[in-house]
Amino acid sequence: MFQLPKTCFIGLALTACATPASASEMFASDSPWMLGDWGGTRSELLAKGYDFTLGYTGEMGSNLHGGFDHDRTARYSDQFTFGSHLDLEKILGWNDTEFQLTLTERHGDNISNDRINDPRVGGFTSAQEVWGRGETWRLTQLWVKQKYFDGALDVKFGRFGEGEDFNSFPCDFQNLAFCGSQVGNWVGGIWYNWPVSQWALRVRYNLTDALYAQVGVYEQNPSNLESGNGFKLSGSGTQGAILPVELVWSPQVNGLKGEYRAGYYYSNAKAHDVLDDSNGQPAALSGAAYRSRSSKHGMWLGAQQQVTSLASDQSRGLSLFANATLHDKKTNAIDNYVQAGLVYKGPFDARAKDDIGFALARVHVNPAYRKNARLANQAAGLDDYDNPGFLPVQDTEYSAELYYGIHLADWLTVRPNLQYIRHPGGVSQVDDALIGGLKIQSTF
Repeated sequence: MFQLPKTCFIGLALTACATPASASEMFASDSPWMLGDWGGTRSELLAKGYDFTLGYTGEMGSNLHGGFDHDRTARYSDQFTFGSHLDLEKILGWNDTEFQLTLTERHGDNISNDRINDPRVGGFTSAQEVWGRGETWRLTQLWVKQKYFDGALDVKFGRFGEGEDFNSFPCDFQNLAFCGSQVGNWVGGIWYNWPVSQWALRVRYNLTDALYAQVGVYEQNPSNLESGNGFKLSGSGTQGAILPVELVWSPQVNGLKGEYRAGYYYSNAKAHDVLDDSNGQPAALSGAAYRSRSSKHGMWLGAQQQVTSLASDQSRGLSLFANATLHDKKTNAIDNYVQAGLVYKGPFDARAKDDIGFALARVHVNPAYRKNARLANQAAGLDDYDNPGFLPVQDTEYSAELYYGIHLADWLTVRPNLQYIRHPGGVSQVDDALIGGLKIQSTF
């Protein structure tokens, strides 16, 4: 029988502890921190430029129906985040300068790995987005940011991931297809999302109050993904660089906030063709090495827009969103992805800080990658899906998620959710899956 880990019991205990005490006290519902204001010390430090955070995200997933393995069970994964943000203008007198240091630690198991997806090929989305990139400690952020020309120019340098600034998207949903920078989910071998970091430079210029352009240069080093390299600072193993550019527009539409993004990325590191060898023949049949390509590229579009609000509270109302990515068909397994959904904040007067979210996503496999799998089976003389040596042919995966976010305190939100995945991993032979989830987000 499945048993909840201690970390999950901690989250449930926190739920019971949310009380309407003074905001400066521990467990006060209107405090941003579970442990309170430390007798006013936190506010004093913040006023002087020192901001310290300890965050926790826990996610449980249970296969309620279908999937690759129908046996019922549940899995739990979580992440602790330790952060320090310093306003160096207040501390050292450095004009418009900030410093960020963040450490993360992840551990646990993911229900998608062996219950939902066919382990022979794995999946695309994940029912527990917080799982991944190794059960280990990592240096996730170590950067300095400075603004020039009255804030018009913004330069950031250090160690961080692309998704912090490019193709950024909130992470309230539990399914990975609706959480964070989506480019990193579909070209994860070169674009490293949180919690992985690499040496990087990002330059942003504000064209108007509502429009800015930015460009970045990020170290492309696969060794940064290894669990033993969570604190690696050397550049050994670097294969090249990935260069994203993006235009971001943040208009007020009828007084309601919106954000629209359009971007492109280019990697100058060598990449392997997904089908052909150096002679233009299918490598699965010739037995030769896959052709080496000189680069890899793709693009993305994203939109978020609040469309309704309450006259008494602008933060309450309906927001719509959509994201799409396109990728290099010569070198990438996924050639395109689309997603859309909605979030309604403050659905009831008695629950003004709760939120409801619903989203749909489609992940499409590159036809050349699909053809390569068919040819690999042909070369091996296999045509029976149930044969352990058969390589499942992947096509299109569809995902949906519905959640209700219970805002128990300003430092604690619990989001029970239901996820439905059609053709997990893009494999039509795998039964459609229904997953029950629970996401806990807390700040200590």
